[in-house]
Amino acid sequence: MTDKNSIIYHNKIFLWLALATGGFLFVPLIATQYSNDVNWGPFDFLVMGILLFTSASLFILIARKISRKYWLISGAIILVLFLWIYVELAVGLFTN
Repeated sequence: MTDKNSIIYHNKIFLWLALATGGFLFVPLIATQYSNDVNWGPFDFLVMGILLFTSASLFILIARKISRKYWLISGAIILVLFLWIYVELAVGLFTN
């Protein structure tokens, strides 16, 4: 049984995801200004923003289709895929 009044079923959740994505991107933006260890360019911000927003949106869309008891499993799978792509793009850990 699903609760159709949950925020997951309202389309304004995607606005919240966009705002959260922007909020997360402030961390490397600030770090880039004050540290030489973080060197992100505009393309890096664009790719990470797309990756964050797409991963969260994918979870929302899947969560709308499956039972609530499988949300944790689907969230874990999406998180592992997100981390795999992030690590691959950052340092190429799994390929050359």
